[in-house]
Amino acid sequence: MRNVIVTEFVTLDGVMEDPGGAEKSPFGGWSRQYWHDAIGAYKQKELFDADALLLGRVTYQGFAAAWPAMGGDGGFGDRMNNLPKYVATTTLTEFTWNNARRIEGDVAAAVAALKQQPGMDILVAGSANLTHYLAKHNLVDEYRLMIHPIIVGGGKRVFGDGGERRKLELVESKQLSQDAVVLTYRPGA
Repeated sequence: MRNVIVTEFVTLDGVMEDPGGAEKSPFGGWSRQYWHDAIGAYKQKELFDADALLLGRVTYQGFAAAWPAMGGDGGFGDRMNNLPKYVATTTLTEFTWNNARRIEGDVAAAVAALKQQPGMDILVAGSANLTHYLAKHNLVDEYRLMIHPIIVGGGKRVFGDGGERRKLELVESKQLSQDAVVLTYRPGA
């Protein structure tokens, strides 16, 4: 059975929106100042421990605009470009990024079926609405939250703006640099 891993860059106030600033969000562009080689190594291992990406429409469109121009070195860019990509969308019908396809029908049922297939982890990055949906349907096996020492005061949050209470179990904390810590949680009992 495969695990769905939600992996996010997050501010101290829980914002995950547009960390790199590509979307030009008023709450975006906060993560680059904290980049460190240890963060790159962590993200590389995480990506190579997965064999699929699960994305919402907005994140897919942003990634599809950027990643195809990267790669050619057998590393991170090539891995991003070559992995199968499952996109939760009701509006997109054409997918230009290599190995991308729309999830047809009931997203929860489709993701549950993907989890039953043999393989490695399925990564969810960005994709706030999809992350909230997956959590609501108990389809997230692990959250990897890379916490950055900044408060941005607004924006999309990993766990939304309220709603259902969820208990999580901390299974690992790892300091990657002076400024970045990864907290790994699994749904608790």
